[in-house]
Amino acid sequence: MTERLSMRSLGQLAVGVERFGYDRAATTIGVAHLGPGAFHRAHQAWFFDRLLETDPRWAISGIAPKSTTLPDALAPQDGLYALAELEAVTRVRVIGAMTEVLAASRDPAAVLARLAAPATRWLGLTVTEKGYGLDAAGDLDHRNPDIAADLAGRGQGTPRSAVGWVVAGLAARRAAGHGPFVVASCDNLPANGRKLRHAVMQMAAERDAELAAWIEGEARFPSSMVDSITPAADGALLALVESRLGLVDAAPVQREGFVQWVLEDDLGPGAPDLGAVGVTLTSDVEGYEAAKLRLLNGAHSSLAYLGLARGFETVAEAAADPELGALLRDLMIIDIAPAVRAPKGMDVGAYIEAILKRFANPAIRHRLIQIAMDGSQKLPIRLLATVQEALDDGRPVARLGLAVAGWMAFVARETAAGRPLLDPLADRLAATVSDGGAAALLEVREVFPARLAQDARFRAAVREGLNGLGIVATA
Repeated sequence: MTERLSMRSLGQLAVGVERFGYDRAATTIGVAHLGPGAFHRAHQAWFFDRLLETDPRWAISGIAPKSTTLPDALAPQDGLYALAELEAVTRVRVIGAMTEVLAASRDPAAVLARLAAPATRWLGLTVTEKGYGLDAAGDLDHRNPDIAADLAGRGQGTPRSAVGWVVAGLAARRAAGHGPFVVASCDNLPANGRKLRHAVMQMAAERDAELAAWIEGEARFPSSMVDSITPAADGALLALVESRLGLVDAAPVQREGFVQWVLEDDLGPGAPDLGAVGVTLTSDVEGYEAAKLRLLNGAHSSLAYLGLARGFETVAEAAADPELGALLRDLMIIDIAPAVRAPKGMDVGAYIEAILKRFANPAIRHRLIQIAMDGSQKLPIRLLATVQEALDDGRPVARLGLAVAGWMAFVARETAAGRPLLDPLADRLAATVSDGGAAALLEVREVFPARLAQDARFRAAVREGLNGLGIVATA
């Protein structure tokens, strides 16, 4: 029987396997992280793993807020796990940064002690957008049962929400006479630092006005943007890792080779020097978010709809098509890039090339149909704002119109085939194309503002695109 990955078995690693190069016993836990799932362990933990090579103060305590599954999987492995980077040649590295894994539901006292420890200077979160418990206005959602329980308890008992744990940790530090830790949201939530700070302040004010004032004056909540495709672990990954390590790993993770972490440069004294290991520190996280939204996400959606129209199944297959690949490059360079207000230090050309390389990666099997869903919500922010700016600047919109037509063609095909649309406006979209043809979708005001939908140049570009895709524009 193959032995399990652990500190004891580390010496049995197969020859050539990459592994951390520092003495784990000499490290100190300086990072607590709520939600140490696959993305955190493939992304932020990888950065801290590199930082530990030169600074031993930033080992990680992974805190699972609800489940005990990951702590139970990593405990026999002493927190070690393998990261597979999926490229033409797959690399596997053993990550040693997570030296403690706690289950908040099982040992809340240990979690609170870790948050209150003077050495803990950083609290990260990857709990998904839903995990913040916010309503549509960005305030704490009193209908969320975890938020409601934490507000009602006023700090008494074990926190149930992620925001509750942040407040409890800060309260414990204040009571112990320690300064606050940096609170860093790493979820795909625009302006995530400001939104988290607002939620924490709301909950703290319900608990203790003096605590809220202390947090407002002392604590830092930098915003961030994170990016790396991280497929879920599966049997194939488990088998790959075992074959590479020569050891069993019950909790490996995988991602593409590209990894990006943009962090607001508002960390205060004594923070980890993440810039030294490739994190982009900037005063303009929103600029990076906007560039990602338009260039990466806009191109992703365009490729999805146009690739599906040609019968492709995955992003890599569609990107490998010579005609589609050339179209996508021109779309990004000629049509989208002029509408991007690049933040200082960002090389837009290099970013575009990185995106094209990512799309072409055959080791990542990203299905186009997954990207195509919820188009009525994605299109306005990913593509239509760019279209409007191009029109305002007097630039051609033929390629952008084709991309939009790709979405309309997708809706028309799915409706004609009787397949349900996975979209909040599914019934409305299906009825519209059934009654008036694909081009009638221009009249759906939840998607197309009147000013854009009535622009003759845009309407002509869309109709030409539909014709090129073999879709009848009107019934």
